[in-house]
Amino acid sequence: MSRVSDKLTPRRLKLAFYLTLAAILLLVGYRVYLSIFEGTYHAVHAEQIERIQAQTDGPADDALHFAVVGNINNSVGLFERKMIPRLNRAGLDFVVSAGNAVSGGGEDKYRALYRTLSHLDMPYLLTVGEKESGAFGSFNYYEHFGPYFFGFRAGGSQFLFLDSTDPDTYPFQLHWLKEQLRDPSAAHRFVFIGHPMFRTAQKSPLDFDDQYLTDEAFRDRLHALFRAHGVDAVFSSNLHLFDEQQRDGVRYVVTGGAGGLVLNDDTSFYHYVDVKTGDGEVAITVERLDIGQHQAFKTLESLWFFIHSLFYVGHLNFLLVLGLLILLAIKLYSAIFVERDYYRNYELDTSPWTGRPLGIAMVTNNYLPFIGGVPISIDRLRRGLEQLSHRVRIVAPSYADQDDHDRDVVRVPSLLSMGRNGEFRLANPLSPRIRRGLKAFAPDLIHIHHPFWLGWAAQWHARRLKVPTVFTYHTRLEHYSHFVPLPGPLFRNLIAHTAIRRFANRCDGVIVPTESAEEYLRVIGVTTPIYVHPTGIDFDRFQADEPAAIQALRDKHGITPDERVLVSVSRLSREKNIDFLISAMDELRRRSDQPFRCLLIGDGDERQRLQERIDALGLTEMVTLVGAVSPDEVARYYQLGDAFVFASKSETQGMVILEAMAAGLPVVAVRSSGIDDVVNHENNGFKTAEDIERWTTATQRLIEDDSLRATMAERAVSTARRHAIDHFARDVADTYRQILALYHWEQPTSDEAD
Repeated sequence: MSRVSDKLTPRRLKLAFYLTLAAILLLVGYRVYLSIFEGTYHAVHAEQIERIQAQTDGPADDALHFAVVGNINNSVGLFERKMIPRLNRAGLDFVVSAGNAVSGGGEDKYRALYRTLSHLDMPYLLTVGEKESGAFGSFNYYEHFGPYFFGFRAGGSQFLFLDSTDPDTYPFQLHWLKEQLRDPSAAHRFVFIGHPMFRTAQKSPLDFDDQYLTDEAFRDRLHALFRAHGVDAVFSSNLHLFDEQQRDGVRYVVTGGAGGLVLNDDTSFYHYVDVKTGDGEVAITVERLDIGQHQAFKTLESLWFFIHSLFYVGHLNFLLVLGLLILLAIKLYSAIFVERDYYRNYELDTSPWTGRPLGIAMVTNNYLPFIGGVPISIDRLRRGLEQLSHRVRIVAPSYADQDDHDRDVVRVPSLLSMGRNGEFRLANPLSPRIRRGLKAFAPDLIHIHHPFWLGWAAQWHARRLKVPTVFTYHTRLEHYSHFVPLPGPLFRNLIAHTAIRRFANRCDGVIVPTESAEEYLRVIGVTTPIYVHPTGIDFDRFQADEPAAIQALRDKHGITPDERVLVSVSRLSREKNIDFLISAMDELRRRSDQPFRCLLIGDGDERQRLQERIDALGLTEMVTLVGAVSPDEVARYYQLGDAFVFASKSETQGMVILEAMAAGLPVVAVRSSGIDDVVNHENNGFKTAEDIERWTTATQRLIEDDSLRATMAERAVSTARRHAIDHFARDVADTYRQILALYHWEQPTSDEAD
């Protein structure tokens, strides 16, 4: 046996493992550091207002000195390292942010801002802006800082903060603001609102119309209140510039130069607004700063803020990331240090199972008398194995018209039936009949035909019986999303593929009918050994020549001698793409002068709708929904036909195609995974894209060219002959022996273990 050892593992994988391990240790240490040196914070504004009032307590005409900044945007490189030292040296009583102090409303952004503002030597207050409220930021603002609009008195002046981000609160804010402005004792009044109320004199290419306060009625009522009550100044942010204008004695100041996107030109530059009160006057000046920061450094800072806050916010986030890193470390360890077999095990000894009949239990979610590809495939495999003297027991749902005399079929009571005639049964996976039937049979191996429901029960019983399981991938589940009460993309892209991968990897072997099916399983991550065995057909049955019976079918459907007969066998269900077939027939009758009939054999929940569509298109005389017929009758329909047409894309093999070929019918089919391995284009038939033009052209060639049709018919028979039941059963039995040998080689007996 050839094995890959850790000595042959690429060094970069080992390096990745040790780096991941180091990252885990660093994160654990960092989390401990944060728990010790950093705590949580709530109601920051209440604490800051108390500090402001405490240090400005005095006569009503006391002077105040504060700064207003805008658009900090979590800029550590600019605001924390360059602007805060300047503010700390300016002799300010406090600092106010006019909005957009954070670059987003996430918890990580608020956490970063809190750390930045802790470097100020004076109190600070925040105005709610667009960035504070974005991405659920309103919750974080309220939790950490306090109400969205509030007011307080300091040094004889009144400070009022409004919320311009929530129009639903505008009426209440107006009422609240009127009450606040009734106090005549304030020497000065200052208002802070995130969105600028009026157009600025200058424009920046970084600013747009929706960055202003767009509710003009609210704006006008605010301005009227400000004018009536002598508001000295209104400060806003949200634009990347400085602007000051006066309207009716009220000064409107826009400041947006504390960080974020600034062009560093005459219009958009880094700055803060300096405000002084005293002697009944208010002095407002702009302090321009000649600073800047490269965008790459801003991006790195944002990334660090995210990492820092992720581990600070709470234990759940920390444990989640830590858990993901541990999983990564385990994966890397497994890839690096665990020996793996990448080649076939040539030391397996299958002789203990070669000279005796095997006991095979087959578990399926549907079986005869339900007519479908999977039940027919199981029945053929069963008959083939029994002809080779193997014992077979079927575990399947119960049906009203089942064969109760078949002692080798364990019927499980159904919990629920679905479909037009109740053909889909959900059998009880907890039924004691399953346990009793399997235990009494004492199988060597359990063959599972569906990756869910009874399939789950079969895996559980196999572990209890200590026997291996093999799974046959019959069905492309993603094409059956319309049967499941879940969003189609969720089922197709996640659940279906995940269910198949997980189930297959819990089995000891997987059988697929085609190489394309094997490729699909490998792509989605199936690592279990896969064996390709095309499903067998009863080749001789489709070779039978019954002229009288075939003529009776012609007479039954009124088919004239000059009409070409197209046959299709399929369940009338959405995943079988029958609508495409009907549309193609409608196109074919317009393009070809050759008379034809199309017989669609099968039944299903779409029958009534499909018949209505056939009638609406005027195809009643050309397209016939034959309904469900017995297997023997299906063979006669094949003999009646001149070609087989098929549009389904949900097949893993398309067994009916092989049956039709055995009866000498060339095929026209839509190219898909199951079709691609059986139909040899322009040899035994045609396979095209799901395109009406191409598909109809191929069908037209077959019904109009007798010589081409005869040549393809001979080749179709040759293809089908290679898929006879006896070959299929013999190959599957050999696979059973390999799986048994591998299972018992990997799981030594108790004596060997001792």
